[in-house]
Amino acid sequence: MRIIGGTHKGRVIKTPRDLPVRPTTDFAKEALFNILQNRFNLSDCRILDLFSGTGHISLEFASRGAQNIVSVDLNNKCVSFISATAEAFGFKVSVIKTDVFKFLEKEKEPFDLIFADPPYDLKNIDAIHTLVYQHALLKPGGWLIIEHGERTSLKHLAHFINQRRYGGVNFSIFESQLAAHE
Repeated sequence: MRIIGGTHKGRVIKTPRDLPVRPTTDFAKEALFNILQNRFNLSDCRILDLFSGTGHISLEFASRGAQNIVSVDLNNKCVSFISATAEAFGFKVSVIKTDVFKFLEKEKEPFDLIFADPPYDLKNIDAIHTLVYQHALLKPGGWLIIEHGERTSLKHLAHFINQRRYGGVNFSIFESQLAAHE
């Protein structure tokens, strides 16, 4: 796994083998960040990375200039790894060890971008979307991006704008209720 853009482009992230993760492929990550950089000024964005695992999405955002990143995972080893790696790279990433669903229920401040990479077999994947919109956690014009496998379809959920597929990786994209220009 490596950082594919920004100040730390090409830097390899060596992850311990015992982390319970399935990292997003570099191919899918590069395609996603091309879309995001054409739509958002990442240095001005407040970003939430849910089910952050190795933290490679948070680290990619940081490498590309994002200054306000919150990374949430329940696994102790993942949280420790993200914290240590962010510190070693000189990145500011707030790492929170908690259940994602509990975090979404309690969080009060909205984000410009929310990226969620839950286990592909998660039964209640729709609950991520429900909680984000129920608690108004997206700023006007903000996006919720949920990564999922090819057997999952989220097109039926409100505010769906696009699905992108890169091999076996799918990103469903949802926009906040209010457009950025309203």
